[in-house]
Amino acid sequence: MKEFLLIFRREHIASEPALSPEQLQAMMKPWQDWIGNIAAQNKLANSGNRLEADGRVLKTGNIVTDGPYVEIKEAIGGYIIVKANSLEEATELAKGCPILMVGGNVEIRTIVSMN
Repeated sequence: MKEFLLIFRREHIASEPALSPEQLQAMMKPWQDWIGNIAAQNKLANSGNRLEADGRVLKTGNIVTDGPYVEIKEAIGGYIIVKANSLEEATELAKGCPILMVGGNVEIRTIVSMN
């Protein structure tokens, strides 16, 4: 079985209002259900993480820019690592991702071991 990185992207929003605890819980429930379903199939290799909106980009020549979104219109919101037999199977697992319900997308990449 191979491992695949699922990267969650959506349109970049410069600043989002803070969510109430109830709104946050409502937003997280579909994610918990979807990831729980993958885990129940024994196909979750790493539960991943959500990413903050701020960051830095380091370029050749030690040039540092603020925020990873200076040149792109999409924001990477998080990731998980799944186990699957093929890219097609990993793509099927990604089809239930809640990011798709808000106009986002999932990039599916095969992880190549460096060993």
